[in-house]
Amino acid sequence: MLVIADNLNIRNRDYMGAIKKKDRKAIESMAKELASKGADMINVQVSIDGALDEDMLSFSVEAVQHGAAGLPLCLDSRNVKALAKAVPLCEEPPIINYLSADEEKPEELLALVRETKSNLIIRALKGTVPSTLEAKLMILEDLIEKANGADIPNERLFADPSVVHISKGQGQEHLLNAHESVIVLNEMIDPPLNTVIWLSNVTSGLPKNLKSTVAAAYLYYLAGAGLSAALVNVKDEEMQRAVYLIKAFRDDVIFSPGDLAS
Repeated sequence: MLVIADNLNIRNRDYMGAIKKKDRKAIESMAKELASKGADMINVQVSIDGALDEDMLSFSVEAVQHGAAGLPLCLDSRNVKALAKAVPLCEEPPIINYLSADEEKPEELLALVRETKSNLIIRALKGTVPSTLEAKLMILEDLIEKANGADIPNERLFADPSVVHISKGQGQEHLLNAHESVIVLNEMIDPPLNTVIWLSNVTSGLPKNLKSTVAAAYLYYLAGAGLSAALVNVKDEEMQRAVYLIKAFRDDVIFSPGDLAS
């Protein structure tokens, strides 16, 4: 399973403070810590609406890339101009996070992904997050078709069925149908593609003492469905144990009880 650190986001006050101050050394230090915590990749976000991205995304990408010693990046922006500046700064093709059905001009983003040989998260989102399995799959199938039509192969796509937090309305139904989406995508799409979930969306609004347990449990649940990648808080110890055990169960690492005790 590909572990994408989601720690450098707009909710991280220290990180956003460093962004505003253009404190490169602070961002490099944060990235270095995330790499030491077991991140395979780091998600980089500098704004929620893309307003800061043209000025700050490239700055953050350079700092994170240097601090994480070349670890691959996931660029969290829908601002195509900002992405076009940031992608060449990556030492290897990044994942671009994300394309949804809400994008008015998907051709621009798809062209950038094709020309730079980047990877792309396609997200089941159209106005709101769809709650049913059928609605999630319908949106994702349309986005797969658009990506393939732009000469982006399935191997470079990461399908995100989207989740909402478990305590919101039909949250449990969303989580169940996201799980079922992963199963269907793995079984029905040929050539195969990747699947991804942003775990913090599951625990939003929960008491702090419950977040780690709920997120780790849902990751186990999705791993059993064949999930390829997850955006997670790599500094969370319970999440670290979950990731380690999943990788051990998949024979990606050699299991040692001492690794869990450390």
